[in-house]
Amino acid sequence: MLETKYSKFLTILLVIIIVAVIGLVGYLAFNYYRNYSIENDSNQYVSTFIEEVQNTTANTTEDGGSISDNIDSANVSSSNSNTAKTYKGFNMIGTIEIPKTNANYPVLQDPPTVKKLETSVAALYPQNAELNTVGNVVIVGHNYRNGLFFSDNKKLTNGDQIYITDLNGNRVTYTVYNVFQTAENDTSFFNRDTDGAMEITLSTCTDASDDQRIIVQARAE
Repeated sequence: MLETKYSKFLTILLVIIIVAVIGLVGYLAFNYYRNYSIENDSNQYVSTFIEEVQNTTANTTEDGGSISDNIDSANVSSSNSNTAKTYKGFNMIGTIEIPKTNANYPVLQDPPTVKKLETSVAALYPQNAELNTVGNVVIVGHNYRNGLFFSDNKKLTNGDQIYITDLNGNRVTYTVYNVFQTAENDTSFFNRDTDGAMEITLSTCTDASDDQRIIVQARAE
């Protein structure tokens, strides 16, 4: 009798373990597929966007007009540099490329809502931010501790380069000159005197705490 009960217990325990393992594998596979899809979509979008806006600018400069290409796979609403462009339903203001971390993402228009930050990175400051303009633009992104979005910003050091492409097709190189950690409510570095230079600031959580931020400051060359 005891052996039968023990056998049933082992069978139930085995079933529970198998279900747990299947659940864990399924969860990991789902996360991997999700991350791969986000990275693949954003990489394709960034390369297509840069080519499209630069071609538009070149054609506009050459013949004084403008062209209009329908690039559905890149979710571009229009190729006119004066018209808003969207990525997965969100207005965007340009793209960011960080070679050292293999980060290539559209920069979504402020404010950075929950849904926006689940899709890409977004401008936080100033209101109605425009890229590649004099002053400081703060861009925020999640740290999922898995390489997605700004997860690897901790690897950035002074001298590393960041490429920003705006809606007019201008691709500007920014060089990192300061990296530090601070509290999540610290905004002292937002509105700063850039002495006429174009600067960007990247902000994300640290690996250790969601209450702390890794701040990366970079200046246009």
